[in-house]
Amino acid sequence: MSNFSKMKCGAFAFAALAMMSVSASAMKVVVVISKVSQHMTVTVDGEQQYNWLVSTGGAGYETPSGTFHPFRMEKEHFSKEWDDAPMPYSMFFTGEGHAIHGSYHIKRLGTRASHGCVRLAPENAATLFALVEKAGFKNSTFTINGGFFDFGNSSANRGLFNDTPRKPFHFFWEANKPKPQPADVSTKKKKKFKSIIPTSG
Repeated sequence: MSNFSKMKCGAFAFAALAMMSVSASAMKVVVVISKVSQHMTVTVDGEQQYNWLVSTGGAGYETPSGTFHPFRMEKEHFSKEWDDAPMPYSMFFTGEGHAIHGSYHIKRLGTRASHGCVRLAPENAATLFALVEKAGFKNSTFTINGGFFDFGNSSANRGLFNDTPRKPFHFFWEANKPKPQPADVSTKKKKKFKSIIPTSG
């Protein structure tokens, strides 16, 4: 075999190895967070692997909705804004400092309780951190659905954690609106209706 043929075979072999390497490292991680159900699903290469409780932003501390890619990761992070509060396994996805991270406020998981970040149990945050680290920023997607006034009616949240759409929510002035009364009972005392405004967890 000539030197040219050897070089040609070597080039083909190198290209094949490079393609195999790229294919092997192209793991895709898709994280979907519902601010309505306070759950997170983690899908790896098209297969759902995890379903965890989370805490998104409480009253006055909204977690942004949308689709994001992480751009910075810190295994040990302490919040300068909130008295050096520990934020283990932080995965930052906005320039304002929003991150998915571990939290030791485990009893609050499943409710709106954070200052805008997405809280996870520390062991779950560690698992997600390892997956994102392996997949890379470009192949990791964080999608956050729902808003304070969606209450499960957003099409993005239907069927995410069960197949039954949530019942529509009516504001207090609609739900408690007095029904029309016949003319002959107009002298009866009208029932007082209390205003019920939903509050976050």
